[in-house]
Amino acid sequence: MAKVTLENVTKRYPGGVVAVRDASFEVRDREFVVLVGPSGCGKSTLLRMVAGLEEISEGRVLIDDLVVNKVPPKDRDIAMVFQNYALYPHMSVYENMAFGLRMRKFTRNEIDHRVKEAAAILGIGEFLSRKPKALSGGQRQRVAVGRAIVRHPKVFLFDEPLSNLDAKLRVQMRAELSGLHRRLNATMIYVTHDQTEAMTMGDRIVVLKDGFIQQIDDPLKLYDRPANTFVAGFIGSPAINLIPGALTGPPWVFDAPGLQASLPESLTHGLALTGGTPVILGIRPEDIASGDGGGAPLDVVLEVVEPMGHETYLHFDLGSVRMTARQVGAGHYRVAERVRVTLLLSKAHLFDPSTGSALRS
Repeated sequence: MAKVTLENVTKRYPGGVVAVRDASFEVRDREFVVLVGPSGCGKSTLLRMVAGLEEISEGRVLIDDLVVNKVPPKDRDIAMVFQNYALYPHMSVYENMAFGLRMRKFTRNEIDHRVKEAAAILGIGEFLSRKPKALSGGQRQRVAVGRAIVRHPKVFLFDEPLSNLDAKLRVQMRAELSGLHRRLNATMIYVTHDQTEAMTMGDRIVVLKDGFIQQIDDPLKLYDRPANTFVAGFIGSPAINLIPGALTGPPWVFDAPGLQASLPESLTHGLALTGGTPVILGIRPEDIASGDGGGAPLDVVLEVVEPMGHETYLHFDLGSVRMTARQVGAGHYRVAERVRVTLLLSKAHLFDPSTGSALRS
């Protein structure tokens, strides 16, 4: 396999539109890295520059320390799986998987070995004689992945490959692709807008917004220590609650409409703070408990209740901020009911409202 290095990569289109700005990171050999962000953030453009399908305006892309900026896609030894399966409808599954190998003049025996090996890995051996129209969406996606596997490339690139599948199939294919990575021990770069896919599949995650890299980290560190309000809001579902306010003290107290709460020393230790400092307090829905204990209690009126079966989402207003709390289990909550909840401030985050950056010691 191989490592992939991006050095100050920028993509600028005619008219001054910049899709990717000064992106630098390394995908280590045999690592699974996910590029995630909202539509238009530059993640697919970044992937296409690695593949050679987009020209690089500035910077360098290296595969195994070889600069590939001017290397044609066919010579980069990469395989790409797209959102649309791009299968030849008139060919059987076997022929679709074998097509690229035939173009590269592999022997018939080698083609047969590679196609059947990939089909066995993906569990599609019984479908080799079928045409794509006779397959389900998930089976077609496996064929598209199989077509990449038979190449034995240095790097696999996935561009939102599960977007066309229904929710149940997406969950199944997530697990299958993660298992495939372990079996092949391959270098993979995967693009998605779905933070659940990113969190469950990636060894590391690159979070993008407006062409800029916001943070690169492993999934749990992104969740536990977001670099800014964007990452905090994008990673985690339901999204984090962000409450604008100010600090008074020391000892430090967070003051906002509807909330005045003493902050634990663990949250403010080592920070350069002054009284009256404006801050944003971030607290995740799962860190708002029902009842009293261990934090800042609030009596609130429920505006919306969403029973999910295994958990319940409670929505209430805190000043002008709509808050969400996630409670384990079904519960027996009702709209307009007055309940007590507790903000577990030891698990909260503080952000600078002018930059959005996390306040850290």
